Amino acid sequence: MTDVSAAGRFGQGPLSRAAALIYTWLVVELLLLATTLPGLVGLILLDHDASNVPLVALCALPLGPAISAAVYALHHRRRDLGDLSPAAAFLRGYRANVRGVLKIWVPWLAGLAVIGTNLANFGAAGVPGWWAVLLVVIAVGATLWAANALVISSLYEFRPSDVARLASYFLLRTPGATVGNLCLLVVAAGITLYTSEAVLALAAFALVAMLLRNCRPMIVEIQEKFTRDHP
Repeated sequence: MTDVSAAGRFGQGPLSRAAALIYTWLVVELLLLATTLPGLVGLILLDHDASNVPLVALCALPLGPAISAAVYALHHRRRDLGDLSPAAAFLRGYRANVRGVLKIWVPWLAGLAVIGTNLANFGAAGVPGWWAVLLVVIAVGATLWAANALVISSLYEFRPSDVARLASYFLLRTPGATVGNLCLLVVAAGITLYTSEAVLALAAFALVAMLLRNCRPMIVEIQEKFTRDHP
């Protein structure tokens, strides 16, 4: 089928473009669920108990590569409505990024598990109350850093040390993106707290899309200043 006939078949109007976007989101959501299913089942079944913090971190391990693949698929979404292939892009991103993303994701999860365990047993530690506030601030800051690092690892082939430096640099360089990602973190925490991990999983595609949108200034600057390619 030629490009002209494909375009004619699928249309080029607003309705066709909206349908294509919804199709992409649905495919990405289904693949997100499929690639994180064992961990999601574990998260849903685990009680909200302090002793389960390490298990929660273990169940969240598949989430990093899956989010990375979703970021890759949405970023490389084709504008040609006759050539929609979000599944192929997702799988390509997963295979290409899984090792690099885990080098960022695993240390971050381990750090959060340590902080979560300390907060859960804070009363028995006998330390000042401000220490708990400091731990929460560190956890939030580390999560915002991890969001930047995850997007960078998903779209570019940098060394882990370079990813870490760029993620830290853009926390202050792009404050709008940092604040936007903080809002996403609050929304995700609220959904989990007041509903369940299952509801959060069903909204994963929307959160990933908003993460990618928030990080657009960072992506543009990396493309212009730190790579040889141009969008």
